Formats: sequence, structure tokens, C-alpha cells
Amino acid sequence: MLPIDLTGKRALVAGVADDNGFGWSIAKHLIQAGATVCVATWPPALNIFLNLLERGKLDESRRLLDGQLLAFERIYPLDAVYDRLEDAPADIRENKRYKDVGDFTITGLAARVRADFGEQALDIVVHSLANGPEVKKPLLEVSRAGYLAAVSASAYSLVSMMQHLGPLLRPNAAVASLTYMASERAIPGYGGGMSSAKAALESDTRVLAYEAGRKWGARVNTVSAGPYASRAASAIGIIGNMVRYCERNAALPQALDATEVGAATAFLCSPLASGISGATVYVDKGYHAMGMAVDGATVPTFG
Repeated sequence: MLPIDLTGKRALVAGVADDNGFGWSIAKHLIQAGATVCVATWPPALNIFLNLLERGKLDESRRLLDGQLLAFERIYPLDAVYDRLEDAPADIRENKRYKDVGDFTITGLAARVRADFGEQALDIVVHSLANGPEVKKPLLEVSRAGYLAAVSASAYSLVSMMQHLGPLLRPNAAVASLTYMASERAIPGYGGGMSSAKAALESDTRVLAYEAGRKWGARVNTVSAGPYASRAASAIGIIGNMVRYCERNAALPQALDATEVGAATAFLCSPLASGISGATVYVDKGYHAMGMAVDGATVPTFG
């Protein structure tokens, strides 16, 4: 047996606000492998998430293989659009969902981790963050502000997290993010500049792998996950169609499960993947390998 053993490791997973998405599955798999996990949650969703946890509404999803319930070491507020508190406009800082959570910026997150655990506190950082305010708009109709907002929230946020959390990484640390096939192929309906943001994220992964590798000895990879109908993905508007299309046309004609992304990410963050850095790892049932749609087409079948 060759287990994924993360005993003694501490992970920070940014972008967990419910039990329905990839971030939750990744956090759960890391805990299952022995790591302690802190999560960072978007402030407008923070109280709801905490209430669901406290009232036991997520207990079924929290159950581990040994029957125990997973527990997060810390739950931090994070709006990764802002590097420093002074960058957030007054209407955000004074909003009732923000004003009582303290410093919700990336700098604030790094300061809290350092205050709680000291220097060299992290072994694993996972970036499960994406947002495009105009994602339903075709690229030809996207405003400059909407385009830049998508890149800021979905790509630059990883760069900023590395800048501020990098000094807290222990030797042989691992960093992972989540990307999508729209980075390299046109996906009609996935708009708002999100395709550009994912392309930037993949490019930044390669550069950060070099820079963080040389500076801190950290590995940086990204997981290109197939479409998945999480609550967050419902903002796209066509996520159901995306899931069904990939299910019918992937090399493995099955719907993707979040646990498959969680397991692959846990592997990438483990010592078993010590030789992998700067990679885009596809977890999409082989959809990325297909050059022709087979749904309804006259093609050879096997089996």
C-alpha cells in the first residue's frame, strides 16, 4: 500500500464556503490524509457557513472514513480582490457583512496565519477562487471593468497570495489552484473574461513554479477540472449544459465527481508528487484529449 500521508502538515484552502464545491472536497481529502486544514471564506458567505457548521447541517459531508467529523483548525475571512485593507472602498469596509470580521484582505490573512502559528506555518496552500461579475456576457460585450475584475479575482489573487504567504511556507511546500479548459479552447457561454483569467492563471502557475521553487523550494501546480455543478458555478448560467456535454463527449463518458478533484489535488500536494511542478493536471474524465465531439456523431464504438 502506498498511502498519501500528510501527517504533521498544515494546509490553507482559500475559497471554501459550503460543502458543495471543489474547495470543500480538497480540504476533506487533505484532512483524510492526515493534514490539519485552515480555510478562508468570502466574508458575505462567512456567517452562513459558520452557522451551517455549528447547527450540524454539514455533518453528513463532514464525516470521514473513520466515522469522525472533520474540523477546520481555523476559518478566516478573505476577499482576495484586495491586497490591503486600504485598497477596499469605504462601502465595502463599512458593509455589515465585512465590518465586523477584521482584516479580510490577503495581507490580513497572512498576518492572522502568522499570529496564530508563527513563521513557516504552512506546508500547503490551495487557491480555489474565481469570480467574473460579467461571466454571462460574451467577450464582445464585456466591459473593461468586468474583464479586469475577472482577472483580478481569479488569477492575480494567486500571485498576491504567493507574495504574502510565500514567506510562511515550510521547506518542500506545495501550492495548487483550479483552472478550466476555457483557458485554451473556446467555450461559448463562459464569458466575462473568465477564459482569459484562467489562461493567465495557468501561465502564472508556470512562472510561479520557477520563482517560488527557487526562492522557497515550493512546488506550484494547477488542476484543470471538468465542469461541475457547484453552487458557485451556477453563476455561469449554462453549467448544466456544460456538465452534460462533457459527460457525453469525454473519453470516460461519466459525470465528474468533486471527490476526484479532491483526491488528485491531495496527491499533488503530497510527497508522492515531489517531482511535479509548473504543471496543469487535467481531472476531466479525459475530455481535454478529445478533438471531435462524439455525441450523435458516426464514430467507432468499443466495448
